[in-house]
Formats: sequence, structure tokens, C-alpha cells
Amino acid sequence: MADKISVLIPEEKVNDKIKELGERISADYAGKEVHLICILKGGVFFACELAKHITVPVSLDFMQVSSYGNATSSSGIVRIKKDLDDSMEGKEVVIVEDIIDSGRTLHYLIPVLKQRNPASIRLCALLNKPDRREVEVQIDYLGFDIPDEFVVGYGLDYAQKYRNLPFIGVVEPDAADNAEAEPERKGAVIE
Repeated sequence: MADKISVLIPEEKVNDKIKELGERISADYAGKEVHLICILKGGVFFACELAKHITVPVSLDFMQVSSYGNATSSSGIVRIKKDLDDSMEGKEVVIVEDIIDSGRTLHYLIPVLKQRNPASIRLCALLNKPDRREVEVQIDYLGFDIPDEFVVGYGLDYAQKYRNLPFIGVVEPDAADNAEAEPERKGAVIE
């Protein structure tokens, strides 16, 4: 049976916001080059679209971190699953994340990355769930604050499905599957 998905943020509104964020980053880094660090897997859709709207030179690298494993809440233990390929020393770094939830992952990651001597480091997130925050994280470029809902689309997934939706939606698993799926919900809760 299919999951029910309702639109939380329509495609046009997401696209307009990403364009606006790209324009702000371009203005802030005028005359410089920006090094985007995309947090996988969910951040890849957002990072690629964002890069299209940045008018200064852009380089891109990827990192995968986890503090969730297969659970729906953070374990508090952050693990780097894929590290950067290139040095970030002396670079103007913007971390690109799909969603900020508890804040634990980035609260751990940003100081680790600062030890690698970038010229600067800022955070850009498409979505923020302030009601779920456990530790504070400064978001320099933010798309949307959202309620504490289980969201999919634009890179966010439910059991590896729905990343490719062009909007942000709220998923309501089929009631028959919900009892089994609930303990193992993955994806959209990952920071």
C-alpha cells in the first residue's frame, strides 16, 4: 500500500527560497570562491540546486555523518561515514545540510571542521525543526522553519523512498504498515 504524502512546502516556494539563498551567498562571498560541503545523502539535492544559483566560483565536496543509525532519535554518538576528499584549508566553507533537527550532528561536526583551518565556515540548511533542538547550532542561511513533522522530498527520505519529490511533504505511512514501520523510520529525521 502507498504512503499518503501531503504537501508542506510546494515546489515553487522551495525553488524561490533556494534562489534567494544562492543570491545571499553570492553577495556575501563577492570576489571570493565558495567551497560547499554537502552532507550526504539528503543534502545532495539541495546542494546541487543551490550551487546553480551561486554566481561566484564554487567547489564542492561531500561528507556523510550519522548520529542516528537505524533509529528515529539521535544516539548522541556522531560517526563520520565518509570524510572529505579534498583539503578545506584556507577555503571559504559553507556546509550544506537538508535539515537541522536535534542539532547534535552539526554541534559535533563544525568544531571538527574548524580544526582543518578553513578561512571561514558557515552553515546553510534548507529546513530547520526548532522544536526538536537539543543543542544550539548557528544557521547562517536558512530556507524554512518547519513544525515537528516527518518530512520527505528534496533529498529527505522515508525508508530510502521519496527523496526525488520536488516539494517538501509530510508522510503518513499506511495504517496497516505503520505498526511495523514506526520503530524503524529512517531518513527524514537524519540531520
